[in-house]
Amino acid sequence: MKTILVTGSKGQLGNELQLISKKHSYNYIFVDLDELDITDSTSVNSFFLENEIDFCVNCAAFTAVDKAEKQQEIAFEINADGVKNLASASKITGTVFIHISTDFVFSGDKNKPYVEEDQVNPLSVYGESKKAGEVNALKFNGKSIVIRTSWLYSTFGNNFVKTMIRLGKERDSLGVVVDQIGVPTYARDLALAVISIIEKIDTEGLKANEFGLYQFSNKGVASWYDFAQAVFDLSSIEIDLKPIFTEEYPLPAKRPAYSVMNTRKIQAKFDLNIPYWRDSLYECINKIK
Repeated sequence: MKTILVTGSKGQLGNELQLISKKHSYNYIFVDLDELDITDSTSVNSFFLENEIDFCVNCAAFTAVDKAEKQQEIAFEINADGVKNLASASKITGTVFIHISTDFVFSGDKNKPYVEEDQVNPLSVYGESKKAGEVNALKFNGKSIVIRTSWLYSTFGNNFVKTMIRLGKERDSLGVVVDQIGVPTYARDLALAVISIIEKIDTEGLKANEFGLYQFSNKGVASWYDFAQAVFDLSSIEIDLKPIFTEEYPLPAKRPAYSVMNTRKIQAKFDLNIPYWRDSLYECINKIK
């Protein structure tokens, strides 16, 4: 039986993978900071040598986008150095390394969906640290798959959906940014995609040139305003929702104005059927209820 190591197991994606794992015949090892500090290369190497790991899914990340502007060292330790440690250790043991990245590696200057080959140019420290993580994953293990995703939410942890539901119950009106465009992605859909990828590699293998960069998000396009309105509609919350512009709601870290990603490559290679974002949001909100 193949063994799958999942780091960052207490995050949104890690928790979704834990739920899904109960329905699959793999041996899973779920770790978070308490069990494995990915920034400690010695500990990471020892862990990989002590356990026969066939696949490593790295969900661990410093995701506090605005805090990263002042905590640059920590962001890079986790998002770049930690990835290097995992990729290096997994190469030694022949482990397939699957690393989760972000749409924030893009500048947002395009007006059509980004493809994997497009140049990256992050606007924030967080984006820069994730860009460095992508480079390290691909550099230190040739059997790496980097999956960029966007606007992740789930029934677990703190996220935009839960925040909107809370604010919708507390306030009569709310302003949400309308000029940042992307795609909300249900962490459960991403988790299912990751497992499908592992199953396909396990049964059919993967050529050397088929490792590398991929992109996954739900189907469709939305602004944060559209996303919020959908949350309120599907939660039956009445609120005066006002569209505002980015300049009216300044934050420490700059966000890409447009970060929609083309997902054709991952769909074609791994035979994935990706749901429309609003359908997945409906499913998530029903679970939250």
